[in-house]
Formats: sequence, C-alpha cells, structure tokens
Amino acid sequence: MEALSADQLEAIHWTSIRILEELGIEVMSTQALAVLKASGADVDPATNTVRLDRGLVEKALMTAPSSFILTPRNAGKRVIMGGNHINFGLVAGPPNVHDCERGRRPGNYQDYCDFIRLAQYFNAIHVIGNQVCAPVELPASSRHLDTYRANLVYSDQVFHCTAIGAGRALDGIRMMAIARGLSLAEIAKSPGVITIISVNSPRRLDEAMAQGLMAMAEHGQAVVITPFTLMGAMAPVSLAAALAQQNAEALFGIVLTQLIRPGTPVMYGAFTSNVDMRSGSPAFGTPENAKANIASGQLARRYRLPYRTSNASASNAADAQGAYETEMSLWGAILGHGNLVYHAAGWQEGGLTASFEKLVLDVEMLQLMMEFLKPIVVNEQELGFDAIKGVPTGGHFFGEQHTMDRYEHAFYQPLVSNWQNYENWQIGGGKDATQRATNLWKQALLEYEQPAMDPAIREALDAYVEQRRTEIGSGEP
Repeated sequence: MEALSADQLEAIHWTSIRILEELGIEVMSTQALAVLKASGADVDPATNTVRLDRGLVEKALMTAPSSFILTPRNAGKRVIMGGNHINFGLVAGPPNVHDCERGRRPGNYQDYCDFIRLAQYFNAIHVIGNQVCAPVELPASSRHLDTYRANLVYSDQVFHCTAIGAGRALDGIRMMAIARGLSLAEIAKSPGVITIISVNSPRRLDEAMAQGLMAMAEHGQAVVITPFTLMGAMAPVSLAAALAQQNAEALFGIVLTQLIRPGTPVMYGAFTSNVDMRSGSPAFGTPENAKANIASGQLARRYRLPYRTSNASASNAADAQGAYETEMSLWGAILGHGNLVYHAAGWQEGGLTASFEKLVLDVEMLQLMMEFLKPIVVNEQELGFDAIKGVPTGGHFFGEQHTMDRYEHAFYQPLVSNWQNYENWQIGGGKDATQRATNLWKQALLEYEQPAMDPAIREALDAYVEQRRTEIGSGEP
C-alpha cells in the first residue's frame, strides 16, 4: 500500500537531505568521526556535528544490498531480508515479564529461556530479538553471554546481537561462528546475526551505538538503523516532519555502515509513533503509527533497502486493547511491506513487559496474516463448476465430493479462537482468549523439543562464555 504520492515521497526525501546537509547529526564516537571525516563528510570538531552532502549519501546507497541472507546454526532456518519476504521477530528488550498465573515480575534467566523455547516451538516466529527480557539476577556486564548461549542452545534460529559497544556485538558474532563451525572470515561472507542501532532522536548517534555499528559492519554482519521518533517528543508532531527526521537519521547510519565496509547488509529501520499529548506517554498501534509504518516502507523501497518495522501496543494487559492496537500496528507493517517485523510476538505495556499470553495471542495474529498473504488459487478444479452443478437449488455442500476432497485443509485452523456455540463453550469452561492462551503457552513448553547440538560445539560455546566472563570481570572490553 502507498500512503504517500510520488511527489510527497520526494518532498520528504529532499527535506531529509536538507537536514543532513544543513543541520547534521551529532556523533559521539571519535572513531566514527574519523571515518566520516576521511570519507569527505563535514565534521565540526567543536560540536561533533557531522553534515553529509547528497553525493556521499547516494554513493553509499549504491553499495548497500537490496536483500541479504542470514544463516543460523540450522541452515534450514535461514531468513531472507528483502524482496517479497516477511520475517516475524520475538519481542525484544523489556525489563519485565508477565503471565496470568505468576503476575508481573522482573525479567530473569528462567523466563528468558522459556521465551526462547516458545520462539522455537511456534513456527510463526523467525528471528530472536535483543534479549526478550533482561535476566536481572545476572551481572549486567556479562549477561549477554548467557542470553546468546540460550539463543543458540534452546533454538536454532537467527538472533539479534546486543550492540551497546563493540564487545557485546563481537561476542554474538563469535558465538554464532562457533555454533556454525566457521571462522570470523568465513562468517563475514555468510552473515548469521543481526543488530539494531538506535539513533537517539533527535539527531544524535551515541558512542556505544556507533561502536556497535562499526564492529558489526567490519565483520560483515547485518545492521538495522532505527531512529526512535515519537511524534511530539523526539520528533515534531506532524507526520511529514517526523518521517523527514526519521529518514535523515536512518540514512546517516546507513551511510556509516557502507563507509566502514561497502556491501554491509543493512536495513532501513522505522519506529515512528506518537505520544499521548496529555501525559507524554508513548502510544502504539495508533492510526498515526500505522500510517508511519506504511509510509516508511515506501521510503525504504525508494532506496532499494530491506525494511524493518514493528508490531507494538501500549496496553498494560493481554486484553482487547492489546489486540486491536497490535492488529492496527501489524496491518501497517504488512501493508508497508516490512521484511522484518520486530517485536511481532509478546510485546506488552509499551515494551516494558514481555508477556507469555500476549505471545500466544500475537502468534495467532501472525498466522492469520501468513494465511491472508497466501495467493488465491484459480483453476478448473478450484472453480468447482461441477460441484455447483451437482448440488440442487437450496441444498448444501457438506457431502459434496469437492468438499470431501478438501475439508481437512480447506480453511485456517485457529490456535486460540474458539468457534463453539455458547452452550458448548460454557461446558468447556467458558474461558476467554487470554485464559486459553495461558493453557497454550504451558502446553507448548511441555511439547517443546530442544534442537540437537554437537557436544563439541556446546563445549566450545561454554568455554568461550567462561573465558569472556573472566575477561570482562578483569576489566577487558
């Protein structure tokens, strides 16, 4: 879907170029500043403001790939970012966890591992995001090692590296390389991990993010540049202005990836929504958020770049608000032709909580989208003229051969929805969708099967984690 006309799209693009050429972006990394200056950018040493001219932007965009492949330890679960491919990611980053039986609590390692098991179990989830919850009982300086190991042991999917500084990014790259039996040189040619670089809107790239970006790019791994542009707070209240600012910030990060390593797999990331103007609280799944998701996809396609968007809600519970805001956001992501839909399953409370029930409800919505996107088949058999001819006026098709040949797989079979009549629904316990979701995540954990891993690889991963934990504890980066 296109929410912007061709003229409107160009107006946003050229306003973004003006932002880059006239206003610039503050860069808080001396290393990144040196790279940018050496490449011809205008660097103001007094303010660390970097201005890019349009020629430098256009040159960088020429080397950024229009699609790329990420291969995890199970090559059968590789994902394609770009083209006509949509990948759904597990919720990432919340400090808290919730389920309807144990309530809201700080993130912890056991819950973290259970979320990874669920991501492995439900085939609608294709990518593991950045720490589905924070295991707060583990040391902050080294907990990324434990979460990477859980990603690799309890699943065999592509996962997100934490790129707060170069060290955490390199640990993720090295551990994926170990799991695949590759050297760093080999994995640079066949990337297996991805990260998201958040621009501190408005117009600032901090040191840790810049260092993480450069480490990932130097090793040929995928980078998603995502400004966090909340209209009314970190961006202007008008959608056109917010999109122009988002676009400038995204282009700046994309340029930096290509200056570090031309051909680095990079994605155009968007996270534009609005705040509640009465309280300042972030709002998601709004009409503005959905329109931004669609318009951002047009911008990504203009630059021939894969597109990352999000599926989000501000609801504090896995309730009707959570469902309709998520559905609104998800439609925006799908109609915007997102290649990576981040936070697709489990996001709650505006990203402050990872919810077990919400994950299951979201998986249902993702599966509905997957089914919706399947093309309609029209041929002699599917048109069913003989079936229509064979049923008399006022009859029914229940026993018709056309029906009997197809009934087992004719329609989508829901995961959560209950289609019983009221009386049978009551006999079955009268549970609503959220209550049924509780039963489903518990059943999924019981049925989960851990993917096989060569014992030698497991030992190598454990040895790496212990070595790095010791180095980090002694103050090494």
